[in-house]
Order: sequence, then C-alpha cells, then structure tokens
Amino acid sequence: MPRRGRLHIPGGCYHVIGRGLERRDIFDDTADKRDFLSRFGNSLRRNGAQCLAWAIMSNHYHFLIRTSAQPLGRLMASVLGGFAGNYNRRHRRSGYVFQNRFTSILCNEDSYLLELVRYIHLNPVRAKMIDDLSELNEYPWTGHTGIIGKRRQKWHSVDEVLVHFGKSRRQARRSYIEFIQAGMVATNGMALSGGGLVRSYGGWESIVRLRKEHISCIGDERILGDSSFVEYVLKEDEIAIESKSRLMQDGWNLGKLIVYVCERCKVEQSDLLRRSREDTVSEAKALICYLGAEKLGLKSRKIAEQLGISRPAVSKWISKGREIGREEDWLDPFG
Repeated sequence: MPRRGRLHIPGGCYHVIGRGLERRDIFDDTADKRDFLSRFGNSLRRNGAQCLAWAIMSNHYHFLIRTSAQPLGRLMASVLGGFAGNYNRRHRRSGYVFQNRFTSILCNEDSYLLELVRYIHLNPVRAKMIDDLSELNEYPWTGHTGIIGKRRQKWHSVDEVLVHFGKSRRQARRSYIEFIQAGMVATNGMALSGGGLVRSYGGWESIVRLRKEHISCIGDERILGDSSFVEYVLKEDEIAIESKSRLMQDGWNLGKLIVYVCERCKVEQSDLLRRSREDTVSEAKALICYLGAEKLGLKSRKIAEQLGISRPAVSKWISKGREIGREEDWLDPFG
C-alpha cells in the first residue's frame, strides 16, 4: 500500500518521532547528541519554525514542532541527512542510520499541546533512565531543563509553553513543575498517538459499531484531534493540493514563474545568475523562491540550481519573498 503524504498545515503543531534502524542506538555519546541538536536548531531558524518540547534518547527522538509556511519534511531533511552522514564518518560505518521516514502527527493544540509537552519531557522517566523529578531537573537531553531555567537551548521556544501556566515566569515555572510531577505519578495516561476521530467516538469498538449502522466516520492516523479538527485539517490539505494542481494545469512551472517575475520586476533573466545588490534583482530572486516553494510546491533543490544559489539561501529568500508577495497584486495569478 502506498504511504500517505504528509499533511502540511502552516502553523500546525506536530509531534515528530524518529528511530534508529532496527531500533539500534543512534545517539552513542554526547557528541552525537550535540551534533543532532545543533543541526536541528539551525534548521528551525532557517525554516522559521518553533520547537515547544524535545527529548533525545539512545535510539530515538521526540520533537513538538510548530511549523511555518515551510513543510515539515523540508525542516527535517537537512537534519537527518546531515546527521546520518556525520554519524557514519565518526563511527566508521556505512548505510542507513534511521528507520524508515520519521513519523509526524498533526495535533490540536487546544486539546493536546500541554499533554504532549509533558509526555515528551517524561520520556527518560518512562524508559527508567531516571527515577524522580530531581533527576529530571538535571537531565540535559530534554527540553524540561530549559523550561525550568536550566540549560536552555537557544532554539527552544520556552515562553510559548510557560504562557499556558501563569502570568509571571516564576509562577508559570512553579505550575509547570507541578504539572510534570502529576504526570510522573499518574496511572492512566492520555493516548497521544494519531487516529483521527477514533478516540472522540469512544475507541475502535465504537467505530466498528457505527460503521455497521452505516454511520460514516473520518479517521486519519496522521491527526490527533476531535471531529471538527480532523475535518478542518483534511479540508485545508485538500484545498492546498487542489490549488497546486490547478496551477500545474494552467501551465505554471519554474520557467514560467521566472518569466513572470522578471517581467514584473523589469530585470533580465541572466541577472538572476550573477551576484547583485540591486534591489530589483534581490526582489526577483526572493519572489521566485517564495512563489516557487509555497505556491507551486517546487523543491528547494530545483530552485537553487536554477538560480545558482545554495539550498539554505533559498530558505532565506523565501522569508523575504513572503513579505514582498503580500504587497500589490503579486499573488493574483496564484489564487
């Protein structure tokens, strides 16, 4: 059965999980963990995304990521590919490092954000690597220490979490710690995998019963949320796919986009391939990157090759192009 495409909802909150091949250890030492987190932080900045929670274990990782307009796959690709190459060189091995592609579950923030933060940060406790809260407070490989004011990673959006616990930082940290403590002693944890409407209908047995009664239900393992959230996500994803399909049917591709932008900016196509500080050339490059990536769904690699720039540069130009694109009528041809 072909695998389902990832859902891309700009600003969506995703629980991201990845494991080592055959569940082998992939973070063998501190250097591996630091390398992985450094690459992750750099990719977050390039893609304009936020990390709300994280945990690095011996053979897997968890992140809670709020995306920007950039797809999650683009954010993670450079992290996983770069880490795997460096890991193989450091450990004198070859072959795959990660097991299949990473899992991403789009979550309803209103219902699940805080539960996911707690679930992710308590990973070392569930794995019996540490025993109590005092040890978790000193454990360096989850975002918990950052939220309580210790060993914070620069890319960890701590305030986005603390705002849910209190008005002052001191009060919020105290309430957060109490929330984590309650999770350490709770016996019945909330199910936090995907499943669409399964839980909102009362579990799989209820779904089977409803189907026997010819009542249709929406379900999707890529989504964690209630009925209204699942319906909204699937509709938004459908609209985005339909928009790109329409543009392709209308003959839009990278070549046509470059002609369109160059004519509007009054620059020669050959100017795009040379280094220039002219505002019009910079504006043209930014718009090509933005419209190509976000409206036509083109790969950064393809855009980079055409413009003679690096893939990280494409991400920077996208941000600038997004600001320019809001002005005048740049978006009219794209709906």
